Amino acid sequence: MIKKLLAGCAVSALVPAAVLAQSTGAVDFENVIVVTGSSGAKSVAGVQIPQTARTKGVLTQDFIQHTTPGQSINDTINMLPGVSFQANDPFGSAGGTLAIRGFDSTRINQTFDGIPLNDTGSYEIYSNQQLDPELIEQVNVNLGTTDVDSPTAGASGSTVNYRSRNPTDDFHVRLQGSAGNYEFMRIFGMVDTGVFTPWGTKAWIAASRATNDAPYGHRGQISKKQFNAKVYQPIGTNGDFVSIAGHYNQNINNFFGSLPLRVDQTASPLSSTVRPVTSLSSGRQPLTKDERNYTIPICNVAVARAGQVDSPNTCGTSFDERYNPSRTGNVRINSRFTLKEGLVLTVDPSYQYTLANGGGTVTANEGLRDIDPSSAVVNLQPGYFGGVPYAGRDLNGDGDTRDTVTMAAPSNTQTHRYGVIASLRYDLSPDHTVRVAYTLDYGRHRQTGEVAPVASNGASVYKFTTADPLLGSNGSTLQKRDRLSKAILNQASAEYTGHFFQDLTITAGIRAPFMQRKLDQRCFTSSITGFVECFGDNPSAGAIAAATAANPYTVSAAGVPSGWAIPQKRTLKYNKVLPSAGFIYRFTPAIAVHGNYSKGLQVPGTDNLYNSFYYPLGTSPAKPKPETSDNFDLGVRYTSSKIQAELSAWYTRFNNRLSQSYDPTVDRSVYTNLGRVDRYGIDGSISYSPIREISVYAFGSYLKSKIKDNVQAGSAATTTCAGVERGSATTTQLSNCFFTEGKRESLQPVYTIGGRVQANLDPVTFGVDVKRTGRRYVNDQNLPYFLCTGSASASGLVCSGTGAVQYMTYGAFIKGYTLVNLDARISLEPLVHNDRTWLQFNVTNLFDKLFVGGSTTKSVTSVATTPFFQIGTPRGISGTLNVGF
Repeated sequence: MIKKLLAGCAVSALVPAAVLAQSTGAVDFENVIVVTGSSGAKSVAGVQIPQTARTKGVLTQDFIQHTTPGQSINDTINMLPGVSFQANDPFGSAGGTLAIRGFDSTRINQTFDGIPLNDTGSYEIYSNQQLDPELIEQVNVNLGTTDVDSPTAGASGSTVNYRSRNPTDDFHVRLQGSAGNYEFMRIFGMVDTGVFTPWGTKAWIAASRATNDAPYGHRGQISKKQFNAKVYQPIGTNGDFVSIAGHYNQNINNFFGSLPLRVDQTASPLSSTVRPVTSLSSGRQPLTKDERNYTIPICNVAVARAGQVDSPNTCGTSFDERYNPSRTGNVRINSRFTLKEGLVLTVDPSYQYTLANGGGTVTANEGLRDIDPSSAVVNLQPGYFGGVPYAGRDLNGDGDTRDTVTMAAPSNTQTHRYGVIASLRYDLSPDHTVRVAYTLDYGRHRQTGEVAPVASNGASVYKFTTADPLLGSNGSTLQKRDRLSKAILNQASAEYTGHFFQDLTITAGIRAPFMQRKLDQRCFTSSITGFVECFGDNPSAGAIAAATAANPYTVSAAGVPSGWAIPQKRTLKYNKVLPSAGFIYRFTPAIAVHGNYSKGLQVPGTDNLYNSFYYPLGTSPAKPKPETSDNFDLGVRYTSSKIQAELSAWYTRFNNRLSQSYDPTVDRSVYTNLGRVDRYGIDGSISYSPIREISVYAFGSYLKSKIKDNVQAGSAATTTCAGVERGSATTTQLSNCFFTEGKRESLQPVYTIGGRVQANLDPVTFGVDVKRTGRRYVNDQNLPYFLCTGSASASGLVCSGTGAVQYMTYGAFIKGYTLVNLDARISLEPLVHNDRTWLQFNVTNLFDKLFVGGSTTKSVTSVATTPFFQIGTPRGISGTLNVGF
């Protein structure tokens, strides 16, 4: 009788409001685990710890609503253990950097109503393109594993899943206006239709617009607008439904505050004390509040002079003058159908569209390029060679072709993405359930780099240079890259859960992704870092033949290629069976232990695969190895109506750990295989509300990682690096080895600790957040950065050349920082007799702490080239009036 009652509770709880996973099928299946045998504990102050085998944290709208309106949901989850997020601005429209248990954003699977949000090519997450927080019912984070039906080829670890709220049964209108420092203005509006048909159909529609000045540089602006709608149709009374929703987001931002880590390069020799920066004009990392208050002046491009050789000035070329526009949208369907008692079908199809670029400029040449300079016959051609566009035509309107001119040259990406997740759940008995699922994720990824003019103030005339690209004298489009990729994921998965002895739950799963990359490189590849030489979209056969002859592609006996690899197509396939298993054992209704194992996979991303085109097809470097991970969790949790607490230990073992270093000045990444890496740590949290008026929440994490081997840095394949210590290495080894053995991975905090206290004293609610982020090592060798005034070796450790001197430019790690946020809400119900109307005030980074923020680089191995980091977001202040009825 008890088993039947519990099973009945499980079925009745399978409504869309009780969402703890990503796809509808995963929601449906996980509720069988959570509800059957659980204590029924709800969230405490918006924090919930569900009874699953995986270590998972959930934040509900009760928590989300206290954050700054418009803030990215990825910033909100920074208050969960194991999560580290550095926002680029105080208001959520400029993005940020996310990591969970040391998994960077390319290794985290993020979903929105079950559809994947990671880029199909790079697996990157763009935090400024997330759903408005007012529309998010809850967000849940798997700290170290993916769901069985996760539509991803890139997530070797964690997942972030959020779902949009469902429409209300009654008609409601909500209008919200916010204002703050940095000229922040935001308007949000939403209409709930209520039930408007005899069949229970209901819907909502929402829109928002936000603008603010860039926090740094006194030049750029940030603009964001978003439109959302959802229609929900219940089917029967057992939780079946069909939901159709749409989303559109547009960002037009300037970059700002991204600088390389630097101290005074002329201060002192290697052994001397590091001195702080004294000038921002050199692009060095600011270390004082006065120095971060830099200004990018208004300017004009160089004046064109007929008949003279004109050269450009720097107007329009700074990082802060670059645009970062994006347009993203999706249409998604979630559905659940009970075919018969104990047999449930879920189907979630979707379509997504993306158009985006990262801005940037180039110095274009009005002349032509001799593509065969070694020949006595001059062969002049337009094109994009050696990182320079050669137009063969007048670009600045002065009537000659003798000049070099600043032009816009962003990397444009356009993606059409189709997907479906379908699953079938069958209850073998009240205690045993199985589910099988199929996932399709098909992405068509077009990447170009069209050149276009800039205005007199140096700004790009077009946010997307695809609108009117510059043509060379031969009528062919001038562009720095030209490639078409198709990322196709077909995945089968199965999952089982069983309840034994009333107190033990066992889960087991398996997913088998079949990943195919169809790659079409339409430019020559001229280096192992993926540098390309492009003749445009309509090159002549003669030009291609001449370039091939002038730069013959050869491979040495040691396997080192040289010359130009011709444009070509390749198809790469990656298949892997990924098992998972877990358990929950309940000692009492409130106390349980849990454990989980899962295997993760990250297939190399688009840039890495195109870099491999420089190697002959069929050789080992021509097919980069996928990264795999083995993830283990073990924890204990206590959940009741007043307390939600958990302590877990975890261990992750990587094989072929990929390291990626990105340089925004050249818009290019360099990849290194770190081999095996072991990572482990502890996460803990507790949320306690002794009485309704008071709640206290605390969390903390510790992370340790160890790279198992040294890594070869140079091209000398015969150099022995394994087992060599830096102190006893030869000069050749110092030049060609990264001494990473036994070192921590870079850029991940050693620890995080924080908490929140909230007081609910009607009509005022007041909260304070505190979080401390520990130190981060700046490279995988855990060494300082060095500057060589001569020629630096591949490792960065050897400096050669007549009179060459080596300086330390930054220490081995970035020091930790502590941020404090305040929020207060005043209910206006006593005045308007409506509990949907209030005033809210938010202050982020209360003490205006100066700190080093996040980086687009994922990890760094060399000590010669410092990565670019954001200056940490400054204090943000906002006030919001919310009116609802």
